[in-house]
Amino acid sequence: MTELLAPAGTLEKLKVAVAYGADAVYFGLKAFSLRNYAGNFTLEDAAAGLEYLHARGKKGYAALNIFPFDAEYDDLADQARALEKMGVDGLIVADIGVLTTLRALGIHTPMHISTQANTLSGRAVMAWKSLGARRVNLARELSMAQIEDLSRFVRGVELEVFVHGAVCMAYSGRCAISDYLTGRRANRGECTQPCRWKYRLEEEKRPGQYMPVSEDARGLYLFNSRDLALFTYVRQLRDLGIASLKIEGRMKSIHYLATVVSLYRRVLDGADIEEAEGLAWLGRVMNRGYSYGFAKGGIQPEDYKWHDGQPAATSRFLGMVEPGEGDAPLQKRRIWVDVRNRMVAGETVEYLTPEGRIGTATLPALLKTLDGDELPEVHHGKTVLLPFDWPPWTMIRRIL
Repeated sequence: MTELLAPAGTLEKLKVAVAYGADAVYFGLKAFSLRNYAGNFTLEDAAAGLEYLHARGKKGYAALNIFPFDAEYDDLADQARALEKMGVDGLIVADIGVLTTLRALGIHTPMHISTQANTLSGRAVMAWKSLGARRVNLARELSMAQIEDLSRFVRGVELEVFVHGAVCMAYSGRCAISDYLTGRRANRGECTQPCRWKYRLEEEKRPGQYMPVSEDARGLYLFNSRDLALFTYVRQLRDLGIASLKIEGRMKSIHYLATVVSLYRRVLDGADIEEAEGLAWLGRVMNRGYSYGFAKGGIQPEDYKWHDGQPAATSRFLGMVEPGEGDAPLQKRRIWVDVRNRMVAGETVEYLTPEGRIGTATLPALLKTLDGDELPEVHHGKTVLLPFDWPPWTMIRRIL
């Protein structure tokens, strides 16, 4: 059975991912992960998250995919031991030294090889297996034809494929642009995303004279790749026996997570989603446009968004129905909503339920808050009572 694997930058995101259909989540701790700004978990968070997951038959994998220096190995190994003790289902690593060290120390938790390892061939997969890896996340530079050939070659090891999310202008994310331009090291979890910046050409002997490299007056976003969206390839990947389909985005919002996970859950469960419908669904959340990337056989000019570096969305997230005690609604047909952006009384909103149902509703003429006030509009930090029967975790948004 193919697993749907979702990102969890915080405990709240972990719970949202589960509610919207993820079979497993991956998370990072405060150190040794490649997403330093994702919120991340303390060891106490990790224990609570794993307990939550296991109680619902789900799995949790911890990312230790930094490329460490010698002085960091002892602390990294201590974290791996702590994670194993609390029952983590897998450790995601990228460095061959980390893999062999953890195995030599007697850590038996399944090891998953990160996409950062740039695995492009069946022979490389089998080499990782020989070193003790249980699963290998393939490089994003492979076409579907190459993945199919590779899957027929390997034996006794699981394959994982990234199917959705931001794509780096680098080999499987191993980029050094941030290191050189800002001093913040991408391969240490500090990337400043300079691939999204606007660039102009300056000739060495004519400082300050910027030469046009594009007719677009807004400039040239030279490295700005569109986001990956392989929902139309899900059935093919499942039929190839790919063990896990991975979604990128530990730094993304709960609205992003719910929207993306729910679409891939539907497709993986057999829903017939046409390309236009899927792109409209995914367009509700911030994105840089979508592409099939290397899966279709190679990169084309349309896989980059040259003229604009800003993400856009067709909706604005307003709030989420609170889960309540035991994931049950707080009051039948009357729900409490945690407001995240300005919500206006009387406006028509769209909602997305964890079951993947989308609908519209009109808010009451006044919004009643948890404090007992009745207001024409409410803002972030307020909780409002609404007369609907939406299930816990439902996302509410304004169509733009």
